[in-house]
Amino acid sequence: MRRADRLFQIVQYLRGGRLVTAAMLGERLEVSERTIYRDIADLQSTGVPIDGEAGVGYIMRQGYDLPPLMFSRDEIVALVTGARLARAWGGASVARAAEEALIKIEAVLPDSEKSRISRTEIHAPDFMMSQDNRNRFDLLERAADEKMILQISYLDVNGTATGRRVQPLGLWFWGKVWTLAAWCELRTDFRTFRLDRIESILETGEAFRPERGRTLADYYRLMERGEGRHDRDQCP
Repeated sequence: MRRADRLFQIVQYLRGGRLVTAAMLGERLEVSERTIYRDIADLQSTGVPIDGEAGVGYIMRQGYDLPPLMFSRDEIVALVTGARLARAWGGASVARAAEEALIKIEAVLPDSEKSRISRTEIHAPDFMMSQDNRNRFDLLERAADEKMILQISYLDVNGTATGRRVQPLGLWFWGKVWTLAAWCELRTDFRTFRLDRIESILETGEAFRPERGRTLADYYRLMERGEGRHDRDQCP
């Protein structure tokens, strides 16, 4: 949990009108009492009216609430659209996070704007993305983030299977089709692979270091110059 989220949760717990100890907060938020003491002190220093002391407990004086986030009408529509697209076309973890994000956005909006989410008539069907593709998405996204080498079995446009050892760099969405941009160790060059044609993925447990000429930024530059291999159907 991010620290900003933890501070927000502390305020919510203390708004209940009952004395809450640091031990109780630490257990609920899965952090140490020492961390809770620091968080409480930081909240008090910013003007949050928290009464109490270490070893006794804390309570918030009545009448305090977090100021609502103020989004414009277009900003709300943009956030809802992005979350719905992520929920429909993202991996399983991303889809869950998108749903939770919508709930959080609604929670902090002023009462006059809370209905804006349900009134945003921009939708994306969530039955187009198979569960297998969602699982592949999560695994590939995590591997790209953690810089982990993968061994994949891939079917080309002719249905021919090939084994590739790749350094995953990022995921690209082309509208109905996701591709993995990667450095292919077999071809010693950039390649893209359609997620729905990846038959299997093996985590090697090996990490790679970004090298000059093999990064996603390098791939972007090749794409901009029209030199990159970005055919979504063939990855020779």
